[in-house]
Formats: sequence, structure tokens, C-alpha cells
Amino acid sequence: MSSKPAIHTEALTKHYGDVKALVDLDLEVRPGEVFGFLGPNGAGKTTMIRTVLDEIRPTSGRASILGMDTHIQSVAIREHIGYVPGDLAMYPNLTGRDTLTYFANLRGGVDWGFVEQLADRLDADLGKKVGDLSSGNRQKIGLIQAFMNQPELLIMDEPSSGLDPLVQREFQRMMREVAADGRCVFLSSHTLSEVQRVADRVGIIRRGKLIAVEEVAGLRSKAIRTVNLIFDEPVDGAVFAPLPGVRDVAVENHHVTLSFDGPMEPLLKAVAERFSLLDITTHEADLEEIFLTYYEEAEA
Repeated sequence: MSSKPAIHTEALTKHYGDVKALVDLDLEVRPGEVFGFLGPNGAGKTTMIRTVLDEIRPTSGRASILGMDTHIQSVAIREHIGYVPGDLAMYPNLTGRDTLTYFANLRGGVDWGFVEQLADRLDADLGKKVGDLSSGNRQKIGLIQAFMNQPELLIMDEPSSGLDPLVQREFQRMMREVAADGRCVFLSSHTLSEVQRVADRVGIIRRGKLIAVEEVAGLRSKAIRTVNLIFDEPVDGAVFAPLPGVRDVAVENHHVTLSFDGPMEPLLKAVAERFSLLDITTHEADLEEIFLTYYEEAEA
């Protein structure tokens, strides 16, 4: 396996006329990780992938995959990657097995025992024509062709499209196995729950600009918590608003809900000095709430 970055970009930029689809993207994706690339439709995720894969040429900047220049060595790179495009298209009159045979021949052969394992894990029907399959079952064929040569880097653009929840869970296990093997998964998605389950790090892109790259664990640790407080008597919400780290206070008789960013001890001490607290529960923000917070801050 390569010790070089799985993906490395320097000031990667792509304009379509006056539309700035990608702006000065500096990114390094490491071997041995699942990297989640987050953003809504139109944020620049697919443009980034297509530029890095040399399907389209950047306006400026450069990129490398596994230490190889993505333009100069684009053919050599194909031997080391698996790819699921967001607009997956396959020959409708070929069966799933014929389709995988076609891709296997392009790659100089694969371990068909491993292909059968993948098909079994994803509950894929390889005997039907692709054109007769549902979108979710076609997606399974696309996933198998990406995984079947056991590539050093998997690049996947919205790969869970159409998959049922049980298959999604198996697919997530497959991605974690790739990372555990020292290889890399680059997962572009707007399905935040999936990214939260499998990713080690995430990059958040907005209007073509990378606005954050964070460890998922770090995002959680510094996320704003929701705190629910129950008292033995009605309370005045104005008491809570001045406390450091407190925001979005909502009061309903004995029940107070607030967002809180900071150590809990000062909050609990301030509350206990004023009121008789019966119960307290907290929960950390999930990735969706964190993601929206980043977008709101960028908008501001």
C-alpha cells in the first residue's frame, strides 16, 4: 500500500464561465481512513471528484492520487482505484454478471470468489439484466465493480442511492473494512447519518469552497449540547440567558430547554444556587446539526 496521501489537491479550481464550481481547494486525504465529503447538491462535490479523476480539467491548481499526478498519470491511477459515480449508468441488456465480467476484463482479471462474496453480502442478483433491475439493485452492481479489485482508494459519489437500510448497513461495514486494511474511502454524500457512522474525518464544502475539515470525534466533542432541565417550580428563562455558553433558551413552566457550549460544572452550579433541580438530561448534536451550524456561520 502507498504511504503517500490518497488524494492531495493544491488550490484546485474549476470555473464554468462565470460559475465558480470549485475555488482554491486544498485537501489531503490519508490512507487508512474513511473521509466524508459533505455538502448539499450544487456545492461542488461532484465537480471536485470529476476534476480529480481527470474527467474534466481544472481551471487552475493541481491534484494527485496516491502520489501520481491526476492528469499526467490518469491511466496508471485507474489501476489503483474503485469508483462509483453519482450518475451511475450501465449497459441495460447485460446481466449483472456480464457487467462485472466486462469491468473485470478491463482491469486484467479479478478474484471471482471475492466478487461472489460481495454479491452475497449486498444481496445482489447477478443473473438479471441490468435494465430489469430497480435503481437500488443496479446500485449494488455498481458497488461490487468498485470494490472487486480491492483498490487502494475508493471514490464514491452518493453511493447509497436506492439501497435499503439493511444493505446500507452492510455497505458501511465494507467501507470500514477497507480503512482497517490501510486503504482509503472518499465518500461524497449529503446523507449525514451515513457519514457520521463510518467516517473518520469530514470535509464540508459550500459554494465550491472548503469551509472545514474536522475529525468526526472532534466535531462531536465541541458540538453544542441540548440540555433539558426540570425543576420543582416554574422558572424565569431570563435567568439563564446571561450564563456563559447558553443560547436558545425555551421555558415551559417547570421545564427549560437550552443549547449549551462549554463545561457543565458552571452551568449546574449557577442553576443549583437559584432553583431546586429535579432532573437533567443532555444530548450532543448529531452531524446534521453541526453541519447546519457550519453553513449558518459561513452564510453570516
